[in-house]
Amino acid sequence: MQADKITKENIRTLVMSFYAKIINDDVVGPFFIAKLGEDIKSEVWQTHLEVIIGFWTSLALGKPRYTGSLFLPHTKLGEVKRETFEQWLKLFAETLDEVYIEAIAEKFKERSMIIARNFMRNLMIT
Repeated sequence: MQADKITKENIRTLVMSFYAKIINDDVVGPFFIAKLGEDIKSEVWQTHLEVIIGFWTSLALGKPRYTGSLFLPHTKLGEVKRETFEQWLKLFAETLDEVYIEAIAEKFKERSMIIARNFMRNLMIT
């Protein structure tokens, strides 16, 4: 059943479901595996997932759980291309549609597209 309101619990569901797709994706997965390893249950992955949950919780609920530079880690990923961001957005949108009703999913999609465009501009990806 799709959530009709945003909670920390369903943000956790969103992030965990999304990264389960990411790690198995041929386009985006290799970037994450290179930095975090292949075992999504490892401590390094769990730390990363908690950071991402904190980030989206902060954005969606206005509860400050995320501190740090969102952009900086992405400067160290290597050869990221437009297609990489497009695939990330596609997988994120699919997961949003599974977790939330359309109105909420669309708000997350809008925000994620703004973030992706900013990253691509800052990384000079055309």
